[in-house]
Amino acid sequence: MSVLKVIELVGTSPNSWEEATANAINKAAESLRGIVGADVVGQNVVVKDGKVSEYRVDVKVAFLVEGSVG
Repeated sequence: MSVLKVIELVGTSPNSWEEATANAINKAAESLRGIVGADVVGQNVVVKDGKVSEYRVDVKVAFLVEGSVG
């Protein structure tokens, strides 16, 4: 039986939502083992001087709880 834990993160990027998502996952992978998936649950942007200056994504990241079978 597998047991997963889900945490919610916000990733950012000056370039795209895709990059913001990758940034969130890559940063999480620095301290979490066993990441098995992610779900983008929201997207928004920061606007400065009438232009998009930052892309943001709300990401739910799922990872295996240590000791559970994957």
